[in-house]
Amino acid sequence: MLAILKKEFKSYLLSPIGYIFVGLFLLMFSIFFMVTIFNYSVLNFEYLFINGATILTFITPVLTMRMFSEERRNGTEQLILTSPRSITSVVLGKFFAAALIMLITEACTLMYFAILKYFGDPSLMVALSTLGGFFLLALAYISFGMFASSLTENQIVACVLTIGVFIAMWFLPNMLPALSPFSLINIFDKFTQGIISIKEIITFVTFTILFVLLTIIVLQRRKSVK
Repeated sequence: MLAILKKEFKSYLLSPIGYIFVGLFLLMFSIFFMVTIFNYSVLNFEYLFINGATILTFITPVLTMRMFSEERRNGTEQLILTSPRSITSVVLGKFFAAALIMLITEACTLMYFAILKYFGDPSLMVALSTLGGFFLLALAYISFGMFASSLTENQIVACVLTIGVFIAMWFLPNMLPALSPFSLINIFDKFTQGIISIKEIITFVTFTILFVLLTIIVLQRRKSVK
């Protein structure tokens, strides 16, 4: 798994993909930051991540849509399926490589906390709670995006499917209140309030593990057919 992780992480750094993801996120985050500060005079770090979750909804496919779709389209998927390395190690390697890029992106947002700390007094504990919740949300999004990528050889289809499901998860609770406890965005909102409970953490972790396992199952079934 470690070899796959290193290979995939390098591919993000040696291609525009990693930089596009980080750049897009920070660009949009900066815009929301300026609007929040100058229009609403809000100096709360956690408030920025409510918009950050919206950004993540639309740019996660930048990291995930090519994970397996590109391998399948280029025919290199055969090398994965016939490799002595297990499917599980390949999937986990790709997943953790994307998670590392997300971690780097999130670390860059600390400069906004430093700016707010200079001008105001944002709560460090709430900021840490928000960062932790945001990372869990990002892992959940990455896991589903990876699963979507494993279903098709078309990166655009994987992208549209990923964003479509994220948007549906965002708005469905408004139409069906019973689904509210399963809304990842709603769960993340609790972290921005400094609320950390085992229930929310388990929900994020379970969602992530579920779609990592489903990705492994999809590839295992494809391997058995070959």
